[in-house]
Amino acid sequence: MTNLEKIARLAEESKYDVVRPEMDSKREFDLQKVSALGEGTKHDVCASTATPRMVDSLDRIGTVSSAGICHSFTPDGRCVSLFKTLYTNGCSQDCRYCPNSASCGADGKTFSYTPEELAKVTLSLYQSNYVEGLFLSSGMGKDEDMVMEELIETVRLLREDYKFEGYIHLKVLPGTSKDYIKRSIGLVDRLSLNIETCSESRMQELTTTKDYRYDILKRQRYIRDLKKRIGLPAGHTTQTIVGASGENDKEIFESMLREYRRMEVKRMYYSAFTPVEETSFEEKENVSTKREHRLYQTDWLFRIYEFEPKEINLAFDEDGFLPEKDPKIEIARHVLDESVDPNEASKERLLRVPGIGPKSASRIVKARQEEKITKRRELAKFGVVLKRARPFLKLNGWKDTTLDRWLT
Repeated sequence: MTNLEKIARLAEESKYDVVRPEMDSKREFDLQKVSALGEGTKHDVCASTATPRMVDSLDRIGTVSSAGICHSFTPDGRCVSLFKTLYTNGCSQDCRYCPNSASCGADGKTFSYTPEELAKVTLSLYQSNYVEGLFLSSGMGKDEDMVMEELIETVRLLREDYKFEGYIHLKVLPGTSKDYIKRSIGLVDRLSLNIETCSESRMQELTTTKDYRYDILKRQRYIRDLKKRIGLPAGHTTQTIVGASGENDKEIFESMLREYRRMEVKRMYYSAFTPVEETSFEEKENVSTKREHRLYQTDWLFRIYEFEPKEINLAFDEDGFLPEKDPKIEIARHVLDESVDPNEASKERLLRVPGIGPKSASRIVKARQEEKITKRRELAKFGVVLKRARPFLKLNGWKDTTLDRWLT
């Protein structure tokens, strides 16, 4: 992430004559505020497809597709830099893992923007060619609806007063009024509402002030239904904390299925728990990012490879945790009863082989229609990771030694 003090100074020094000549370009922004509120979003994840929305009006500034401190990506893979910040780090909730909770605060200091101030900071960063959009989150303040009103006003200023058409991702506050959600959808590219954990009982381990079903799941359903009626260019997403409430990987996987199937989220993100000083959970054990990575792999198997949940369930151990190695290897050991011949296997069966993804499987199927595959280096050209795939393949009658020998 770009140095926050640098961002603040760029915001302070930037001129606004292109946007609105009467705006005061000499105003001094609070460097400490910009730094504290930017730092407050470091655990929010947004590195995903940005939006398919196109900008075709000449009286607007910003674009959702230009390449450009965090990053998102356009549908064609180009990077979009985003100014990621909290609106306020004040919060009335008592989340035991969060440095902004009512029990500890942000080092005893509370910072807040005004809508006009944050709009100016965002525009100054855009003018300096550092960002193409905004990722806006916030603490709950004293009243979530009051804060949500100001978040929406910030976005409205950008869109309507300053004609800004860059990408905007807005975090919905748990429990906020449905009216504010509806107003948000008309202004932003993406909404997100973090589920934080996998169930109501696990939420009680994290906080006493949030109702999992009412404040989060009910709002997610409302976003889902509004999206179908009104449209939301980049959809909605969610995020969960891995390991903070004592849950196992199987519980997280089951909540993932709910999010994709019932809530129809675009993406679910996973963030390994890291204890923060001066919070109630400061003595809790740090969760390895490897665990986070394995959950992303199972997510990928479900979304991209289209594995059935019953197949993915084969990767979990008896305690509901994923293995240290790639879960696809564990699944392959259960579902591949014999070596796979790339010249004969269906695309679906090829996808069950570790080291073969959707693109390489499609290339294999297409290539073998013209000429039989006879050498392993041909597979490598198709994108197959041979080191992982070899134990499961058979080519020209030849195959590696037993799977057990390769996988122990």
